[in-house]
Amino acid sequence: MSWENLIYLADFLALSSEKHISLLGGEPTLHPAYVDFLLYLLERGFHITTFTSGILSQERLEELKQFITPLPVDRLNFVCNLNDPEQTPAPEKEQARISAFLSLMGPWTIPGFTIYRTDFDLKFIFENMSRYGLQRQLRLGIASPTPGHDNQFIDVNQHKQVVDRLYSFKKEIEQLRVRPSLDCGFPLCAFSDEQLGWIYRRTRHVYFECGPTIDITPNLDVYNCFPLSRFHKRSIFEFTTFKEVIDYYQNLHNKVRKEIPGMYAECGACPHRDEQRCSGGGLCNIMHRFVEKTTV
Repeated sequence: MSWENLIYLADFLALSSEKHISLLGGEPTLHPAYVDFLLYLLERGFHITTFTSGILSQERLEELKQFITPLPVDRLNFVCNLNDPEQTPAPEKEQARISAFLSLMGPWTIPGFTIYRTDFDLKFIFENMSRYGLQRQLRLGIASPTPGHDNQFIDVNQHKQVVDRLYSFKKEIEQLRVRPSLDCGFPLCAFSDEQLGWIYRRTRHVYFECGPTIDITPNLDVYNCFPLSRFHKRSIFEFTTFKEVIDYYQNLHNKVRKEIPGMYAECGACPHRDEQRCSGGGLCNIMHRFVEKTTV
């Protein structure tokens, strides 16, 4: 992204009273002007979340140490997506870089974990929380299909297994006072009443909705979210406010859900969906069902 586009985007969001920006990639910290972008957006009054692998160069770590560590933790944070060293081993050099990042930026960092298999283990994250002083929040995503492409994801019929596996870490989560944060894609029906009560007590709020999560590219194209980036991409210049962007993609959500109510056949008659307590799973799963139906 160029400085010109960054400034335009900051102006666009500020005029729309949007105060939060997430920086994603690829790996956003690889951008030559990453720290300068960060400081500029902070000066404009935005709260910044950077999604990172934690694999940073020594030069970038030195910049963070000089310019970012003096800032309070409520001004910005990092979401570092961590992989199980046993199930998804990384080269030693990458592990060393991740360790160096967490050692420096631990208090600013929320660990993230993408669930892509039903026998996942979270104990390594709890160990990292204690070792590096990470924030006691755990951002949990569930690997979802990219409609029209082959990728590894959790089948919709395995979501209950995923929730049961998460609940098996109840003791550790409570002992460490961890607050799980569920990304979109988890359906309400995958949780028992006991599990729902527990997750609500741990998080104080839990949503089973999938609304537009707008991604903006370096050239200022916009789309609904990465798994749906092939569908209805537009330019930010077609809109005058960020609300118009949200409304545009929400309207598309509604049209799709009229055709396929949810990721299960039972979603159409589900009272939770009728009462707007669950949106029937992530739209990417619903679109995957649609693509499968039209290609059979």
